[in-house]
Amino acid sequence: MRSHGIRRFLVEDGIRHLILAPLAFLIVFPIVWMVLTSLKPSAETILWPPKMLPQVPTLQNYYEVFVRWPFLRFFLNSVLVSGVSTAAILLTSSSAGYAFAKIKSRWLGIIFFVFIATIIVPFESYMIPVYLLVNRLGWLDSYPGLILPFIIMAFGVFFMRQTIQAIPDELIQAARIDGCSEFAIFWRMILPLSAGPLSALAIYAFLNVWGFFTWPLIITTTQDMYTTEIGLALFQSQFFIEYGLVAAGATVTALPLLLVFFVFQRRIITAVTLTGLKGT
Repeated sequence: MRSHGIRRFLVEDGIRHLILAPLAFLIVFPIVWMVLTSLKPSAETILWPPKMLPQVPTLQNYYEVFVRWPFLRFFLNSVLVSGVSTAAILLTSSSAGYAFAKIKSRWLGIIFFVFIATIIVPFESYMIPVYLLVNRLGWLDSYPGLILPFIIMAFGVFFMRQTIQAIPDELIQAARIDGCSEFAIFWRMILPLSAGPLSALAIYAFLNVWGFFTWPLIITTTQDMYTTEIGLALFQSQFFIEYGLVAAGATVTALPLLLVFFVFQRRIITAVTLTGLKGT
């Protein structure tokens, strides 16, 4: 009986690997190709048939990325906008999620329903009113203008409401009896217990803001305010695309995303283990 169970486990494990291996290849191969292309001279990037490994590896593309254009400035702009936007999203999502989850009110339920309905509305449909607002505030071509549309995320509010709903009401009532204010309950109890989901939301929010192209494109007018997504478009002309430069710029752009993922991945596992909120 035991040997039958072991054999069944090995078969199921083998099937999982057979399914996951091709998927992993499809995900990893474009990344590897991008990195290898960034190490090729311009002449090698247009060879046919294409060769995966560079014949003469070079860092010239990376040098030109940072010398021909102020790509470091683009990079720092993206870090600032994405970082501040992510912090704002975490604050607004967790505080609104706490209100919707633990404060009993019929009106809050209606407001939550209307608020969540905005998830299905694409940003492009209300981008012009937001642009007019930013223009009236005098925030065109500025960091506040770049950050403003991202300080609230409807999905983040929904996600944190579902997370906080799983926290027992008895804990909150006990804290209120002990004299804790709503802010103290939120800051000292809700946020620590929601550390794992907050980390997951931080990854999602950071990736979402980092990869946004349309809003920075229409609101920025000088290169000093460009983000990396717009900077990558500079490597493409009307008649020619410098594939080596595009690959080098994309590689540099992807590094923070990988860093954020690996750092928060450990945080998520630790937080979920400590809080016991897995699956909320």
